[in-house]
Amino acid sequence: MTDSSDRIPRDMTNDYTKEAAEARRRFAREKTGAALAHVGAYSFDPAILPGNIENFIGAAQVPIGLAGPLVIEGEHARGAFYVPLATTEGTLVASYNRGMRLLREAGGVRTTVVERYMQRAPVFHFADARAARDFGAFVEANMEAIRAAAEATTRVGKLSHVQQWSVGPMRYLRFNYTTGDAAGQNMSGKATLAACEWIAAHYPGAPRFTLSGAIDTDKKHSHMNMLHSRGARVIAEATIPDANIRALLGTDAATLFRARLVSNAGGMLAGTVNNGMHSANGLTALFIATGQDVANIAESHAAITFVEILPSGDYYWSLTIPSLIVASFGGGTGLATQAECLELLGCVGKGKALKFAEICAAVALAGELSLAAAVVAGDWVESHDKYGRNRK
Repeated sequence: MTDSSDRIPRDMTNDYTKEAAEARRRFAREKTGAALAHVGAYSFDPAILPGNIENFIGAAQVPIGLAGPLVIEGEHARGAFYVPLATTEGTLVASYNRGMRLLREAGGVRTTVVERYMQRAPVFHFADARAARDFGAFVEANMEAIRAAAEATTRVGKLSHVQQWSVGPMRYLRFNYTTGDAAGQNMSGKATLAACEWIAAHYPGAPRFTLSGAIDTDKKHSHMNMLHSRGARVIAEATIPDANIRALLGTDAATLFRARLVSNAGGMLAGTVNNGMHSANGLTALFIATGQDVANIAESHAAITFVEILPSGDYYWSLTIPSLIVASFGGGTGLATQAECLELLGCVGKGKALKFAEICAAVALAGELSLAAAVVAGDWVESHDKYGRNRK
């Protein structure tokens, strides 16, 4: 049993102050003995935190390294970028920095955003399969009214299209929205609730619905995302001269290509959702630095690597990320250190989400190249032994 002395302190008048945070740290010290001296050392005003956290006690300080310049020739990101990576894994920044050098000397990375949607996927329940099938025709015939109901809840969200699937007596709907510069999960949920309420009010029998039937796949990978996208579907590609591979990576295009065949076979055997090397590494470090929702790595880490040796003997390498969920506005992007890191990239505020998505893809490609070469050249373990061991 617990009593009032076990309750975490809260200030019902204003809980986002240094005094309220100190009261909770003091409570934690009394309960656990942990000093929390470093947790309590932070530079921002807690007043900026409503909407980002509850029961605030301090900050987790993750080291941030700088890699670059990364040269990008995108539709939204163009030029040379210095990239902040927040990580505790030795060799990560050095490895990505090496990949960026290789790409820079090869002329840079070409990036393309194919599409960008956020989903909410309700399911409507009926007596049998025929009733569920017939309901689908109603949805198609009333799309304009459904769209109006959804878009009335948001200033920037737009309902692009609704996909449908029948399973037994149920009809699954997957609402796809454009969401401006926000990631848009909450925006999509609110808009879809309004749309479902309109449907239930206008369809005979007022069918019951569940707001999420799980095929929107929040915070988890799905094959549906690979096919239909969630967040941005973005592609980074580069052509790397064989001479550069030999000079900078200690291997060659033909050896890298054979290693890619081995990785594809092994990835198929393992059932992996990424036939590349480790795009989650760089993306997670970039997400932490820039205030993204880090749990979205569960979706964003999936990727498809495609390579070929060109007639010239040079190496073409592309990385397709089908569900990159990022934002330049809202969420944690406006917090103190996170906004500074976005400023490093020229991605602060509205109108920058697609630019940031292209930078993310280019960073992931740099890491793929560097690690693949390290494995082939035999210096993977040596590099970790040199840079990745904390001997204290």
